[in-house]
Amino acid sequence: MNQAGSSIWRWIFLVAGFVFLGLAGLGFALPVLPGTPFVLLAAACFARSSPRFHRWLRTHERFGNAVRNWEDHGAISRRGKWIAVPMIVVSLVGSGWAMRVYPVVVLVVAVVGFWLVWFILSRPDGPGNGESRAGRFKTSDDNKQRSNS
Repeated sequence: MNQAGSSIWRWIFLVAGFVFLGLAGLGFALPVLPGTPFVLLAAACFARSSPRFHRWLRTHERFGNAVRNWEDHGAISRRGKWIAVPMIVVSLVGSGWAMRVYPVVVLVVAVVGFWLVWFILSRPDGPGNGESRAGRFKTSDDNKQRSNS
């Protein structure tokens, strides 16, 4: 990709990072909008656009641990799971009740919601709380490093 093309993408990711960070702020203020997934999306965008803002998120007092856990280990803390799963279930029940006249919509929301719960519960708890991504998804390089130790 030429310099101009990469510069445009850098700005797009930078703007998207700030949009996601704004949505995360709303998510922490409003109980119906999750905040952490937007922080993780912001971190992914900043990783591609601004090392300074990415480093700021990774070292942030409130968000840093979740960002580092996700980026380094593909992990969601046990506390995060205990918060997320009940909120998803409450949202599913509320959505199902509100959309009860549209059974197809209720079915789609239920399938997506249950998949989301499964995904969250299938993630490792992170360092000190169980296995990391490296323990779950071994590569040939991981096996070489372990055999050399």
